[in-house]
Amino acid sequence: MKNYTITVNGNVYDVTVEENEAGAMPMASIPKMPAPPVKTAPAALAAPAAPAGAQGKVKVNAPMPGKILDVKAPVGTTVKRGQVILVLEAMKMENEVVAPEDGTVATINVSVGDSVESGVVLATLN
Repeated sequence: MKNYTITVNGNVYDVTVEENEAGAMPMASIPKMPAPPVKTAPAALAAPAAPAGAQGKVKVNAPMPGKILDVKAPVGTTVKRGQVILVLEAMKMENEVVAPEDGTVATINVSVGDSVESGVVLATLN
């Protein structure tokens, strides 16, 4: 067995490589690092309180897990189909979350900086 220290993106890992039979590929034993927890934004805390019945009919869901970078269309904004409502960072890329149809933004259920899971309702439209 051979021990190596490897640095990946500033994280240091101690790796043990086991030597197998002749001609076989060596297998590395890498310690498992726990994934950082991803927080989903509770609608009641992330968005300003909306009057009863203000929930929109059309839901705008997160297409992937990520972090909210910007809200481009606040509550009350009239939007056209394809217009950017939010900017979501996922895998170090900025992804625009767009309106699925024409309408008015009824609710924004997240705040800038929130981490969200795929499928979470980010906003609603009327």
